[in-house]
Amino acid sequence: MSQRHRHRKPRGQAIDGWLIVDKPSGIGSTEVVNRVKRAFDAQKAGHGGTLDPLATGLLPVAFGAATKTVPYVMDGTKTYRFTLRFGEARDTDDADGQVIATSEARPTDAAIEAALPAFTGEIMQVPPIYSAIKLGGERAYDLAREGQVPEMQPRPARVDRFALESRPDADHAVLLVQSGKGVYMRSLARDLAVALGTVGHIAALRRMRVGPFHEHQAIPLDKLCGSGDTPPPSPDLLLPVTTALADIPALALSEAEAARLHFGQALSLVELMGRVPAAANPDGGLVRAMAGERFVGLCLLESGLLRPERLMAQEAPRAGG
Repeated sequence: MSQRHRHRKPRGQAIDGWLIVDKPSGIGSTEVVNRVKRAFDAQKAGHGGTLDPLATGLLPVAFGAATKTVPYVMDGTKTYRFTLRFGEARDTDDADGQVIATSEARPTDAAIEAALPAFTGEIMQVPPIYSAIKLGGERAYDLAREGQVPEMQPRPARVDRFALESRPDADHAVLLVQSGKGVYMRSLARDLAVALGTVGHIAALRRMRVGPFHEHQAIPLDKLCGSGDTPPPSPDLLLPVTTALADIPALALSEAEAARLHFGQALSLVELMGRVPAAANPDGGLVRAMAGERFVGLCLLESGLLRPERLMAQEAPRAGG
């Protein structure tokens, strides 16, 4: 292949920023990303944490340079509301699956309240067999669809809050969850039902927060990607790349210091005395390096040095300095 072909210019616009989509039910996260990427004619896009097709709510979509900050969004706190349907276990642990067991037992509100503390804090959780976890190089959901029953191993999960919000009827309970990274709501629902002496699955699920992004910022997908005669959405709908990093302490650098980081050099913290934010952990903590209003990248504080961890592409110098 010729050099010319190998370095072909990417198609679409070079757009950077975050778009907070309110995902409807019945569509996968990847399809949402593909739709908004087409609508904005963007070169590069990804999402900040998968939502199951059944689920609705916050799906942060990263464009361009924002894709570099996706891991920090996925590490953030998430908030969910789900409806647990008692009496039916399903192979997917949600309403999209086939019924595999039934039970006539229905817990009282008091029993639900009493069971919740056991699922709060640092817990071990067995992911659903219909999940994207890789087993021997294959996705668990692919093995499950082929008729195999993948052997899922328990993994650590952190649940900060698990509360009963309402009880519409004996068959249903609406629960609120605040959790860390990688917690499966379908597993929480399934395991809570079993702990209550019955079986159950998720009938409805909504995500209301992902890290620094909240429900009030979300734009319904149909407003972004309407019919063919709808004008393309405005780039003004995008939030800045740094919005994803609002919880990471900022460190002010000069342009000369920023340039040294871009050359791969570490900076001595002695040089930065009085500027290192008090909230930053000097032993392996992250800071958001800023040169004026420009986001330079994420840096690590380690062994008395500021080391570049994940830098943004360096802008060409402007005329006149």
